Formats: sequence, structure tokens, C-alpha cells
Amino acid sequence: MKGAEVRKSFLDFFASKNHLIVPSAPIVPNGDPTLMFTNAGMVQFKDVFLGLAEPPAPRVADSQKCLRISGKHNDLEDVGRDTYHHTLFEMLGNWSFGDYYKPEAIEWAWELLTGVWGLPKDKLYATVYRTDDEAEALWKKITDIGPERVRRFDEKDNFWEMGDTGPCGPCSEIHIDRGPGACDMRHIPGHVCDVNVGCARFMELWNLVFIQYSRDESGRLHELPAKHVDTGMGLERVASVLERVETNYDGSLLRALIAAAEGLSGGRYGADADKDISYRVLADHSRAISFMICDGIEPGNEGRGYVLRRLLRRAARHGKNLGLGDAFLYRICDAVVATMGDAYAELGSQRDKLLSVVRDEEERFAVTLDRGLVHLESEVARFSGTGTTGEAIAAGAIGTGAAAGKPGDPAPAGAKLPGEVAFRLYDTYGFPLDMTEDILRSRGMTVDREGFEAALEEQRERARGAQSARGGQRDYTLLVAAARGRGARFAGPFATTARSQVTALCSGGQLLDALSEGQEGELATALTPFYGESGGQVGDSGVIEAADGSRALVLDTQKPAPDVIVHLVRVERGRITVGQEVELCIDAERRQAIRLNHSATHLLHAALRHHLGTGVHQQGSAVDAARLRFDFNNAGPVADETLADVETEVNGAIRANLEVSVTEMPYDDAIAAGAMAFFGDKYGDVVRVVKMGDYSIELCGGTHVARTGDIGLLRVTSESGVAAGVRRMEATTGSAALALVRRRDDILREIALLLRTREEDAVGRIEKLLSEQRELEKKLTRAAQGQSRDLVSELGASARPLRSGKAIVARVEGVETKALRALSDRLRENLGSGVVVLAAQDDGAVSVLVAVTPDQTGVYSANDVIRQLVPLIDGRGGGKADFAQAGGKNPAGIAALLEKANEILC
Repeated sequence: MKGAEVRKSFLDFFASKNHLIVPSAPIVPNGDPTLMFTNAGMVQFKDVFLGLAEPPAPRVADSQKCLRISGKHNDLEDVGRDTYHHTLFEMLGNWSFGDYYKPEAIEWAWELLTGVWGLPKDKLYATVYRTDDEAEALWKKITDIGPERVRRFDEKDNFWEMGDTGPCGPCSEIHIDRGPGACDMRHIPGHVCDVNVGCARFMELWNLVFIQYSRDESGRLHELPAKHVDTGMGLERVASVLERVETNYDGSLLRALIAAAEGLSGGRYGADADKDISYRVLADHSRAISFMICDGIEPGNEGRGYVLRRLLRRAARHGKNLGLGDAFLYRICDAVVATMGDAYAELGSQRDKLLSVVRDEEERFAVTLDRGLVHLESEVARFSGTGTTGEAIAAGAIGTGAAAGKPGDPAPAGAKLPGEVAFRLYDTYGFPLDMTEDILRSRGMTVDREGFEAALEEQRERARGAQSARGGQRDYTLLVAAARGRGARFAGPFATTARSQVTALCSGGQLLDALSEGQEGELATALTPFYGESGGQVGDSGVIEAADGSRALVLDTQKPAPDVIVHLVRVERGRITVGQEVELCIDAERRQAIRLNHSATHLLHAALRHHLGTGVHQQGSAVDAARLRFDFNNAGPVADETLADVETEVNGAIRANLEVSVTEMPYDDAIAAGAMAFFGDKYGDVVRVVKMGDYSIELCGGTHVARTGDIGLLRVTSESGVAAGVRRMEATTGSAALALVRRRDDILREIALLLRTREEDAVGRIEKLLSEQRELEKKLTRAAQGQSRDLVSELGASARPLRSGKAIVARVEGVETKALRALSDRLRENLGSGVVVLAAQDDGAVSVLVAVTPDQTGVYSANDVIRQLVPLIDGRGGGKADFAQAGGKNPAGIAALLEKANEILC
């Protein structure tokens, strides 16, 4: 059976046992920001096990795409170096949610393995938890496995837990004996092959987990009222057994991808141990990269995007080891689509995007890869006393295995690359740290990780210092300490005024009792209607007034701590003191404009996900009174038609006048309700959920409208790129959007008046004028060409004889600088043998060209000639032996320059 047939057979078998076959969940866990990637089949059912959601059916089965490249489940460093680790793999699984239990799970597993797939019964072993008498008895009662091949093990091997607390239970694993030839520990004295001793002879095929307990915080186990079954079997592993091949990489699921790499490199897998590592890496990484991109992840510098970028760059470097120079990985990803597209429809539907993103990223990295490898090798040679030449390394001499250091020798034991060098490779050439470590490992070297982290932190400190020097940071430490515990509550998103008491004042880095007229500083109160800048929304401005007439302007509002809001003020009149009763009034009109823009970002986010795919996520935002800015991940520019559709959809949601509700609830409840949360964001136990009808639901702490109709209108003003894989959309709303529409109407009206036509005919009229202009330009060009022919003849007639050949030295008038080169080329061609020196003046600037025919470059060097001429026109320039050019700013020196040229040549 081939791998694809094994997958289908598994699902068909459990469908016959009344299981609902569900599609694989995305690589990015839905609504679970605590997990970077889906790393097991049970992830999509996590809420079911926790009692937060209902299962889709009592019995379920699927084939789940999983990534193990982050956290404690990270196999990246081992991928390629052995024949069984993967970043991406498929997990076959069947589940019972309070339905069947141990008897059925064990009986069906045995039936599928031995009855349907025909695995030899005398080669299979079953393991059970050391106290699970029930499971052991069932194996011996309902299957015909040899009783001596049912083994007991402890918690390390046969007890499953979701976490420190919560659902857990014993498990039963099924292993297969692959024979003495499969043992990879024969070189270890005293080694005896057996189940769970670590050698490759006994391979785990299937894990049956029986979730029957819940562990409390004290560690005690409690029986669950409903018991569940959760099983997992690696498709690549079981397929290799059924296909009767030695390793997962020899099976059909991965061998087709290795074949694609062979076709591109012209090499053969199995011919070179070092290159075999690279073939395996390309096969593995191409699958992971394909699924990540098709599930909406874009290459970036943070979070999941950076993991993807690391995989792409690691693959590019291994391609170099196989002699692949140009972009190649996108072709192997296309083979992934061909191999797995039938089982995973997203690969086919997202194919064009996948190939475009991969190729673009490859081409970006190719610019620095060669230079980075040369730099790395020179540093290896410096710090280890050995090393390959820079040219060899650029050609791929640094590989991955024992041969990687050729022609250099392995580094001395314990040789270590300084952290600052590894950081330079990361910062300048884009080498992820693990890629540098991977290259060095085969040379017997390591990286000083502490030094790398120190260099990285130094860069962060420099960035923070630069921001502070620009006025981007203030130190609120003293004020926060003084105000903390004394209120500083936000009065609410719709409050515009509040009465409160001043709790702390600070200016110039010192706590004060008062701020006097003309002074600027920071002020905190027990209660405030001012919103402190956070979540992309700017802080409020307004005034603070006391009963005695004292008045302070609030220039900005910040939120340096979760429980403290700081007003940046300038006292306009009187004196503001600690303990004083004051009235705080925000600029309500400005707040309303900000409110409209902030609510519009939520609508815009939802519309972008509808039109570009659910892989689109916010990458940053900025909301103020004038406009909104929304950054999001996308492989390339958004098409004009899509942009128009997004804008139309948002305005439709505005006209629908959806109710906007803001609710505080426990984080888990918010996620269960469908609120969007993102990996890497920090959330408290209680979060604020903003819901706009059934159209949008997000976690957000900003101020919003009561109904979407309050926004009035949204107009997109621009869409551009801000970084690789990140786009930026800017828009305006409300009265500002209306003003924009009117301004554009006025411009159109003025254009129509100038053209003496109707507004609806203006575009056609402009197109006609442009066409007429192009025709006139063609006529002018033809006339200029005629004049140029005359000028060539005239200057050719002025040629003077040299010792060998002829020389034309002349000042030309009415010739633009860009046309001077073409003129010199024609004159040089007509001369046949000699030198051309031309000088021209254009808008006060001087241009000089020297052109030498090929046969005269041994006698006259254009570069030498022009270097002697440029001082006369206060200029600079240079070139090669056959052509040189210069510019100057002294037209009065042209005559002397021509005289000097004649002197040099003659």
C-alpha cells in the first residue's frame, strides 16, 4: 500500500465503524494563542476534553497535519540528520467522546493492523500502564496476540496528560518488531533489543489513550463521569512499514519530493551521505512550508512568520549544498501540491500564492546567502585555525555532514564561534542562529549562545536609546509608583467628563506637590475620562480645571501600567496641586473621530479576512482622529478590484447599523465565543470582547461606537507594502471621509472645466490629449534625430589626426546630458580608430565624455584623460579605458578643458 492508500484505508475503516470523518484542522490552532502550531491530532478537540465545547459527533476520525517545530515539541535540529524525524507529519486518529471505550478501541486497532493491513501478528507487541489490569486483560481476551507480548510500563511510556492538571489517563501502545537488521544500537556494548529501550528495531505504530481521570492541583486523580478515547498513529511511519521500505524518507509520501530535488540537482539520493541529509531536509521542509503558507502564514520576523522564514532559509542553504543556485524550492513545493493536493484541497486552491511566496522569499535571501557563507567561513578559519576558502564555501562546500569541512579539517575540540560573529550573520545576512549552529555542527564547532544573546540585547538597548533620544520614550516609573493603589480608573468609553482628585504630579524626573503656570509635566488622578494610548489607539487630549480657575491643557494621555493612566499636561493658568479636586474634560469631537476610526479597523479586518482568506491577521495598527492605519500579512499587493470589494463590504456593514457590544468575560469564555486572539499577545484572565453584530468579534481595549452606522462612511486612501509579507492599508471615516469625497469631486470638477467637457467625459478627453502629446513627441524625436545626423557629420568633419587614428574634441550645444552618450557612441563608431572628447552645458552643469575606440585603449585611457580634465570644471568622474564621464559646476572652464584635451591627445 502507498501512503495515500494507507490514509484512505484508515478513514474508510473508521467510517465503517460509524465515525464522522472530519477534515484536518489548520496548522494554526483556532482560537488558542497559547499554542504556536497544531502539534497533535487532539488539538482541535482540546475544548471538548476540557468541557468547553460539544464534539461534532460521539465518534470522530481524521488525518491531521501536525507541525513539531516549537516549544518542547521541536524536532528541527534532528530533521535530515536521521531518517525518522520530521517538522511536518500526518497523524491518523480516531476519537470517542463518552461513547465507546477500551474494548472497542483495542479490538478495532488489532482488526485494522492485522485483518485489513495484514501485519504479522507474531511481530506486534502491546504495552499498557503498570496498573491498568483492564487493558492487559482485554488484549489477551479479545485479540489473539501472544500473551507474552503484552508488556507493562510506567508513567514515562504509558500515561498521557494534557498538562499539569486536567484530563489524563493510561495509554496502550502497539509496537512492531522490524528484525535485528533494523537495530541502530548494535555498537553499544551490552545492548539488548526490546520494546521501549530506544533502538529502532522495535517501532511504535499506534498509541491508544484512555482518558478516564482528571488531575487536580494537589496531584490527585479523580474518575471522569464520561470516559474518552484519543488515538494517534503517524502516517509516514506506518506507511513505511506497509510499503516495506527501511525509512520514512523511502516511502512514497516523501520519496516523490526527494525525486523532485534529484531532478533539479542532477544528483542521486543514496550516493553521498552528506548530500542525503540535504535531500531529506528539502523533502521535509517543502511539506511544512507548503502547509504553513496555504494556511495563511507569511514569512516575517516574529512568531509563526519567523519560523516559516527559518525553514525557507534553512532549505535554501541545503539547496546550496546540492549545487542548486537559482530559486528552486518553489518547484519542490509544487511537487508537494501534486503529491498531497487530493487529500488537502487547500494546497490546490492556494497553489499560485504558495509558489509566489516561496520564490519571492528565495530570491530575497539569495542576495545575502553567498556573502554570508563566505563571511562565516572566514570567521571559522580565524577562530578554529582551519577552514574552507571563501570561493569554495560560496559554491556549497559547507555542507551538513562529515564531509562538510572539506578541504579544511575539523575544528579543534571545543572550538566556539563568538556570539558577536553569529549575531552579525543574523543581523547583516539574515542567518537564523539555528542555521549557523547547523552549519558549524559538522565542523565540530558550537556558537557562544550567551554572547549572541548579549549582542542581541545590546542592539535592542541601542534601539531603545535611539527612540528615547527622539523623544519617543518617557520614564513614568516615579509617577506610576506614586499613583498605584490610589485609583487611576478609566471612567468608561462614553464618558467625556469626570470629577476627581489629583493623586500624583511629576516633572523633569521628580515628584512634585504642584505644577505652576507655564510648567509641563505628568499628572495622575483617581478617576479619568481620558483614554491612555494603547492597542494602537492614540491617547485623548483636553483640559483639566480646578474650582479656583486653574487650568491645564492635556496634550496627550499614556497608559504606562495596566492600573495607571498618565496625563501629559501644560499648566495654562494658575496652579495644579496634589490632592486638588479637578474636573477633567476630553476633547469630545476628537474622541468621536478616533472612535469611528477604531471601530472601522475591526470591520476592515473582518472584510480583509473574507476576501483574502482567514490566514490574514493584524500585524499592527494606529488610530487617531485623522485616519486609521491597519497592517496585515499578505504575500503581495491587494488587487484594485479586491480593494474596492473590501471597501464596499465595510460600508455595507456600516449601513447595516450593527449593534456594537462591549463585554468583559473570562479569557477562555471569550475564545470559546469566537473572539479573535493572536499568538504572542498577552491577555489577562478577564478580557474585553468587542462584538459588532455577527460580523466581527475581537479582543480589544479601545473606545468604540454604539452602532456601526455611527461610522457613516469609510474610504480607503492607500494600500502599500511596509515589509516583506506585510501590507499597510490607510483609510478615513465619518466627516473626514466625506471631506475626502468632496475634495475629489472638486478636483474632478476643476479638471472638467479646464478641459471644457462634462465630468463623465473627462477621462476620455485626457486620454485623447495624451495620445496627441505622444504623437507630437514622436515628431520631435524624428526631428532631433535628423539634427543629430547633421551634427555627427559636422563633428566628424572636424576630426584631427593623431599619431595613430583621429580625434574629435568639441563643445556641443543644445544636446541634453542623456543624449550626449549616444552622440559620443556614434562619433566613435564613425571614427573607426581614435578618441572622442565632448563637453556640454545643461542648466548650469557641465557634462564631459571621453570615448576611445578599442584599438586605441592601449595608447589612450579614457579614465586617465578625464581625470586630467575635470579639475578645470570643478568636477569629478571616471570610468574605464574605453569610456569615462564626469560632471562639473564651472561652465567657464569648458574652453580650457578642450584646449587641455587637445594638448593631451596631440
